[in-house]
Amino acid sequence: MPGLLDSCERHFGSNDLYTVLGVRRTAEGAEIRRGYHKTSLRVHPDRAPEEEKDEATAKFQVLGKVYAVLSDKEQRALYDEQGIVDEESDAISQDRNWEEYWRLIFKKITVEDIKEYETKYKGSEEERADVIQAYLDFEGDMDTIMESVVLSGIDDEPRFRDIIKKAIKKKEVPAYDAFVKEAKKKRDQRKKRAHDEALEAEAMRKDIGLGSGEDDLKALIQKRQQDREKEVDSFMAQLEAKYCKNTKKGGQKPTAPKKGKK
Repeated sequence: MPGLLDSCERHFGSNDLYTVLGVRRTAEGAEIRRGYHKTSLRVHPDRAPEEEKDEATAKFQVLGKVYAVLSDKEQRALYDEQGIVDEESDAISQDRNWEEYWRLIFKKITVEDIKEYETKYKGSEEERADVIQAYLDFEGDMDTIMESVVLSGIDDEPRFRDIIKKAIKKKEVPAYDAFVKEAKKKRDQRKKRAHDEALEAEAMRKDIGLGSGEDDLKALIQKRQQDREKEVDSFMAQLEAKYCKNTKKGGQKPTAPKKGKK
């Protein structure tokens, strides 16, 4: 059976684990988790046509192993330092049910879950940490920061800017030009997009005959999620182009030798 790096090359065209997830080598846990979620959604077997299910399942299993390695401190350190993975480690056990593993990480949520989580999340330390991490990930670009932080809307921007400004003042984060020198025109364009999206959502609700009940809200959320997934695919391609230009030329990783369990 081929090793993980060989499987990555076969199914994703690269044996670099970071390229497979579409994240930077310096990515923290939250960014790696987002990369795993976005990439796995594209190849999830439940979304594949019958004739492509076997290939989708193989890709899905490979992604699970990639995430397991990069989310494990010791396994990631081994990979970063030596370019190998421990094929016999518990992190990428062949016996693991990867679909069950995925569902444990990304459980299906209801509208009530969203509302309850939003109440706890807004203004929390968790949200602050996510805003700061997004600021670092995207080097101060408020467009991508607003898209990245969960449950964020244009009304949250002043609060996010205040969080970032305080962090800059305390020297917790660098003062990126994209943030501190952002033009008013760019802010106005962001507000206009948010306004247009709100009008679009209302028009969509009317066009497909949705009311304001829970089932109708679920249908609208699902439609918006489908649209957002298309945007995510484009954005992930941009990340790969920016951060992973040289992964296939030159820097090939050696295949992992078999190791005993630690």
